[in-house]
Amino acid sequence: MAARIVVALACIVVIIRLSEAAVYKVGDSAGWTTIANVDYKLWASTKTFHIGDTVLFEYNPQFHNVMRVTHAMYRSCNNSNPISTFTTGNDSVTLTNHGHHFFFCGVPGHCQAGQKLDLNVINPTSSRPLSDPPISSDSSSPSSPPSTTTIPAAGVPGPSPSHAASLPNSAVAVVAALVSCLFANFAY
Repeated sequence: MAARIVVALACIVVIIRLSEAAVYKVGDSAGWTTIANVDYKLWASTKTFHIGDTVLFEYNPQFHNVMRVTHAMYRSCNNSNPISTFTTGNDSVTLTNHGHHFFFCGVPGHCQAGQKLDLNVINPTSSRPLSDPPISSDSSSPSSPPSTTTIPAAGVPGPSPSHAASLPNSAVAVVAALVSCLFANFAY
């Protein structure tokens, strides 16, 4: 009986964590590109990123990629030794700790043209604002499933404004059903 209570409490924690996570499509409908003249600094400044959130890079892999880099590499657009490189055109990165995360396109000239992103994950002790509705998928985006990678932050602290988008709550419903079944077994 005690084991069931522990499992139920663990499920409740999972429900709470899942309901707080958000997915952000980098560049919104324009995606990750140099063509649309997206101001990625402005884009990131309108979001509040939290641990567990996911950033989705959608782009044409024939013309772009995504490199995770250090702060120094980000400032100088140095792509000689990235922390990681993504090339699918539909890359999903889960943010696992607070601090700055630095990305840019490693194609020559693209970072210098502004295809670079500094996003800041707020400290987990900060309170989470209410979420906006989930983002919608652009019908012109690639149909392949996103590759998912979990990465640590670059360790540079800083502030970040708000506007998070909620993940779909289907996982929450599944966990809630499991908890309901567990408690149904408590009836004598």
